Amino acid sequence: MGEIEDAIERADRESFTREPPKTLKGRINFLMGKLKTTKAVATELGVSQRSIERYRTGDRKTPPKGITDRIDAAVRARWQPVVRGRRRKQAATATGITVETRARFGYTAPVGTTDDGRMRRLTVHLPPAYAQRLFDAQQQGAADPELRAIVAEGLQETYFKDGGRRADHLEVELTDIDYIDVSF
Repeated sequence: MGEIEDAIERADRESFTREPPKTLKGRINFLMGKLKTTKAVATELGVSQRSIERYRTGDRKTPPKGITDRIDAAVRARWQPVVRGRRRKQAATATGITVETRARFGYTAPVGTTDDGRMRRLTVHLPPAYAQRLFDAQQQGAADPELRAIVAEGLQETYFKDGGRRADHLEVELTDIDYIDVSF
């Protein structure tokens, strides 16, 4: 996953109203409730069906780290989809998203102005239209450069051009992300 996609996933996790199950047995039982069969859970996690049965009964309590990570990812992906969906819909239609980043911004600007990129730390609230575009692109499996372009365009229009009040011909590019965080 890319930096922007990770930031969106973190924002999704922040919208949980309850924490997912903590124990291995609880997580496996949750996945069983969603996927219905041990075979389906085993296929999802890339382990044997017998391993799933052992996890459920408590005969096996500590799977290898790679499997633990896959179990965690599978549970989080299915945890509270209604809550996550509601938060995303609200951000895409009414509230927008807030992007906090420290990154190098490159510019294409008219002759006579500086176009040197430099590191900036920004916290900018982007309108709902950019949130909608970002969520749609992510759902369609867009790569990180496409997601960066959407965020860069939002920052360009909202922060650098100030909604059309300045820097008419400025084109902004987001490169060298030190960190990025998205909240909605």
